[in-house]
Amino acid sequence: MTEPAGPLRIAIVAGEESGDLLGADLVRSLASLSGRPVELVGVGGRHLEALGLDSLFPSHEIALMGLTAVIRDLPRLVRRIGRTADHIVRQGPDCLVTIDSPAFTMRVAKKVRAADPTIPILKYVCPSVWAWGPWRARGMKPHVDHVLCLLPFEPAELERLDGPPGTFVGHRLAREPGLLAARAANTARRRGEGEPTLLLLPGSRKAEVSGLLDLFRDTVAGLDERGVRPRLILPTMPRLEELVKAKVADWPRRPDISTDVAAKHDAFAKAEAALAASGTVTLELALAGVPLVSVYRSDPLVAWIGPKLITTWTASLPNLVADRVVVPEYFNDQLRPQRLARHLEQLLAETPERAAQLSGFELVADRLTTDRPSGEIAAETILRVIGERGGQR
Repeated sequence: MTEPAGPLRIAIVAGEESGDLLGADLVRSLASLSGRPVELVGVGGRHLEALGLDSLFPSHEIALMGLTAVIRDLPRLVRRIGRTADHIVRQGPDCLVTIDSPAFTMRVAKKVRAADPTIPILKYVCPSVWAWGPWRARGMKPHVDHVLCLLPFEPAELERLDGPPGTFVGHRLAREPGLLAARAANTARRRGEGEPTLLLLPGSRKAEVSGLLDLFRDTVAGLDERGVRPRLILPTMPRLEELVKAKVADWPRRPDISTDVAAKHDAFAKAEAALAASGTVTLELALAGVPLVSVYRSDPLVAWIGPKLITTWTASLPNLVADRVVVPEYFNDQLRPQRLARHLEQLLAETPERAAQLSGFELVADRLTTDRPSGEIAAETILRVIGERGGQR
């Protein structure tokens, strides 16, 4: 197909930090593969803004955590959904790509499809329909043309659940230079010399940080009581820095706080272990070769209805990719500082527990690595879908 002259106009909606990074990687690949400049419209964070997106509003406003937060903020979210969809339709993009935050982005997609059925719509990051709410797969079909999947088993799950077609594109983190460098450093480094380093990663949302940092403080105190006093490093994001500083102000031992991505990867290269909120960062740690304990505290409503809806055996991304238990995970009532301290103590030393995780990480990296960069495969798929639907526009 001969590409039309002029820029490629892409509507994009990304709420999470991880989704913003995926979107930026995708946009660079689209420009490279199409040979055309890319114009962006929609909602995104600092990484997409650096590529020219003038976000309609701060993207973190749609990265809400838990059903309670969504219900509490519902009137504002409804207004944001309508405003975002209307703006996208007026811009007449070559396609719409929604990334993560399905409670928001799927509603935007539905409104855009209703207003202009000729706009191709792709979902980047498959909603976890294999974990809970399998009916959501079929529900996507009327307003999502294709799903770009990060996990290798997801296209088959979408087909099984009668959802839209999906393509496994791999994960950009599998080729992230900072993580690859950290992994090489961790493999080569001799341990047992000097004090160990423990990473503290309480999440990318205000609710996560506020809900987990007291637990992290008490877990560190539990390690101290057992005679294990690691250096503490807490990487976070610029918009969360003040909150984090306020939360750790009364800690007996304060962690070193950084907000720079390069500094985070440098910390990964120096760390013996990590205590991390469940999410994308657990995959980053696995690919960097940093053993970890994963924790998650859900809001009360999710804690109540979760057992009735959740069908997956694990919430840990490394475990899902490996299809076996690699990373220990603790939720809600299981979040006891002394238990977490004892588990981290085993990971900070050369133990069978530590060796088992490192072995599992090799399998994770192998299963996520594709023959080409994930952004390139995703961009190629998007251009194909645009071409296939081009006759409708």
